[in-house]
Amino acid sequence: MPNTTDTPPAADVIPVREGEDIDRAALAAYLEGKLPGARGELAIWQFGGGHANLTYLIYYPQADDGPREFVLRRPPLGPVAATAHDMGREYRVLSVLYRAFPLAPRAYVYCDDPSVIGAPFFVMERHHGIVVRETIPPEFGEGHDPAANRRLSEVVIDTLARLHRVDPAAVGLESLGKPEGFMQRQVSGSTQRWERSKTREVPLADQLSQWLRDNLPPSPPPVLLHNDWRLDNMMVSPADPGRVVAVFDWDMCTMGDPLADLGTLLTSWIEAKEESGLWMPMPIPSQTPGFMTRREAIARYADLTGITVGRISYYRVFGIFKIAVTLQQIYQRYHRGQTRDERFSQFESLVERMFERAASLAEHPDV
Repeated sequence: MPNTTDTPPAADVIPVREGEDIDRAALAAYLEGKLPGARGELAIWQFGGGHANLTYLIYYPQADDGPREFVLRRPPLGPVAATAHDMGREYRVLSVLYRAFPLAPRAYVYCDDPSVIGAPFFVMERHHGIVVRETIPPEFGEGHDPAANRRLSEVVIDTLARLHRVDPAAVGLESLGKPEGFMQRQVSGSTQRWERSKTREVPLADQLSQWLRDNLPPSPPPVLLHNDWRLDNMMVSPADPGRVVAVFDWDMCTMGDPLADLGTLLTSWIEAKEESGLWMPMPIPSQTPGFMTRREAIARYADLTGITVGRISYYRVFGIFKIAVTLQQIYQRYHRGQTRDERFSQFESLVERMFERAASLAEHPDV
């Protein structure tokens, strides 16, 4: 059943893409009485960003005290790995984490019955702000304001350090995951996902997997990890690029090695002297004037957390390898016709370029 109006209620949503629609009547019946302040007819729109999990705006135009908005998250279309895109895990985290880390959106409802919309899903609170992707938006000077660029680069590090200082026991998340042997399992798991999703042989991927096993460093004490820390998983205030209003995509949150989060972030932190966009699908705007260098970012994180960062190049290699495997999983769904999103058509060649970049970094470490 389509929405009663074709006009999106917000600038950051689009009509639901073909093949990714949700049964509006079934969802409305399931959610009745479960969301604070929500009543009346609902409309469904889609957030167009992201490459994996599907995210929708659930809009109640005639709810109590004016319109009410919520966000629904569900896994991508097609078969997914048993431990990937775990909506139950993400709901468990977001139903409590906001108490200790208010930037995590509060989750209200979890449904594991696929008969409602075709997959497990959860519904969380909606935040408003700006998600910065490859370029600095006009609100912050389009990259020409060094002070704004600096604040943006600092806040992504500062917020990560803030998360890593959270006491998981304070919100009942101390048993999340298995921190002992975390990095070893991460390397093994990424290798297995590559084997299951590859659409052609890439010997360099096997060589990188072996290098990661052979050079595994000792891990610092475990912390609560986001496990996919990127600038575009953060939302900042339109009035201040140095103030975060929300952090998204918690489906891989766990307890583990903190440098895995920092390494993932640094994979897309491309400096002014380096080529951009040829191997990383969504580089952050780190080449703009004023943006911290990687060396400055690493030092800032170390100062804020007290964590030793001497082996950070290893985590950058692993971060590139892990992201490449994730993109290959997405490409496999496109290759099989399980998604029609044409953004994914070039991912196979992109994955190979990422493996080449990781191999170069493994051979010639830098910061």
